[in-house]
Amino acid sequence: MTETSTLDPALAAGNRKQLAGYRAEHFLWEVKEGVATITLDRPDRKNPLTFDSYAELRDLFGQLKYATDVHAVVVTGAGGNFCSGGDVHEIIGPLVQLKAPDLLMFTRMTGDLVKTMRACPQPIVAAVDGICAGAGAIVAMASDIRFGTARSKTAFLFNRVGLAGCDMGACAFLPRLIGQGRASELLYTGRSLGGEEGERWGFFNRLCAPEDLLAQAQALALELAQGPTFANGITKTMLHQEWAMTIEQAIEAEAQAQAICMLTEDFSRAYHAFVAKQKPRFEGN
Repeated sequence: MTETSTLDPALAAGNRKQLAGYRAEHFLWEVKEGVATITLDRPDRKNPLTFDSYAELRDLFGQLKYATDVHAVVVTGAGGNFCSGGDVHEIIGPLVQLKAPDLLMFTRMTGDLVKTMRACPQPIVAAVDGICAGAGAIVAMASDIRFGTARSKTAFLFNRVGLAGCDMGACAFLPRLIGQGRASELLYTGRSLGGEEGERWGFFNRLCAPEDLLAQAQALALELAQGPTFANGITKTMLHQEWAMTIEQAIEAEAQAQAICMLTEDFSRAYHAFVAKQKPRFEGN
């Protein structure tokens, strides 16, 4: 076993925090056994986002990089729908009245939500039922893993409101998930992608019965949270960073990343458990 170092309290104070007790204002937040569940909770409107919820989600995902008690995240919606996008009355209406600097402030805020989702080390599992449109489709897209239902309807509908499909990273992410041609079709037309079609296209990892969707997403998240979470964070980082690398650069980056993981106690635990013919108990260090 490797020797555990003592972390300077001042360093820990600025870089480690617990978020289980976080009190969300604009959605539901629950942490259980290292799995955080974010529930968009405006079911009467199919869970649209507002200026406030955008900002709070952005800030919360930003804080997750420092969390010691959250090791995986599930994002879902209440009332049989995921998210209907930006609230028509609370976002779309006001945007029509804004000038360019304020509009850019808004679009940068929405993009920053995607950036913080990708930058946090925790794997994010989206549990998508019913309507998943606009910014809701982007949140699902920016997650690491997506579970859907046969009745899921995912629409990147920016074109339908007179906007470009290049919103919150869609033109970068979506082709990597489902291919350039399929992404082009969805972004040019804004049409809904059904659940079964979404699974065939690779947008959804699997389809679940609506009544089992959240439980299955949380079960996978728990499995990930009980795994080598430091190594999982490295995997997520490399999956994202290697988009912009050559093969040679990626292989070298992975060599360095894997060497770092070999210094962890989890790697040592796994070896000793294998020798003892036991299942390793990972602790994320």
